[in-house]
Amino acid sequence: MRYGELALSKKPQGFAALPPEERKRIASKGGRSAHEQGKAHEFTSETGRRAGSLGGKTVSADREYMAEIGRRGGRAKSKNKKGKDQ
Repeated sequence: MRYGELALSKKPQGFAALPPEERKRIASKGGRSAHEQGKAHEFTSETGRRAGSLGGKTVSADREYMAEIGRRGGRAKSKNKKGKDQ
């Protein structure tokens, strides 16, 4: 057996083998329990705003990455424009 073949032939085990409805039911129990115990983190709009701002600053600090996504956007826009002209 070659590398990777085993992963494709394996059946899901444990939690992954359960039907989606059952996984959802079990996971929601965990969420409710965490809230009851006071261990669940609850975001306020201010906390979310701050986290988003920090993430944005981190991403935009990488100028090379920002240039690349700008190029991708420009290419996509020009493709759309060409398609509409025909």
